[in-house]
Amino acid sequence: MNTEETLLERIVANPKIMDGKPIVKGTRITVEQVLKMLAQGLTTKEILKDYPHLSKEDVAAVLLYAAKVAGEEEVYPVTVT
Repeated sequence: MNTEETLLERIVANPKIMDGKPIVKGTRITVEQVLKMLAQGLTTKEILKDYPHLSKEDVAAVLLYAAKVAGEEEVYPVTVT
């Protein structure tokens, strides 16, 4: 079983690769790309078929990374008068 730390090690950012966007380690596939595919309704199985160099754990890492980023977002209430 993968721990959160182990999964998050699969996501890296390097300013020289994909303009520094977070990617799946060892690929040029961005977190954003995988999230968009999932949002479009593709299953993990379909993504892995199209991108055989990805693993099930890579997709899980993308989701965990996105959850962590969203969890750290600060929300400031705005009232309109």
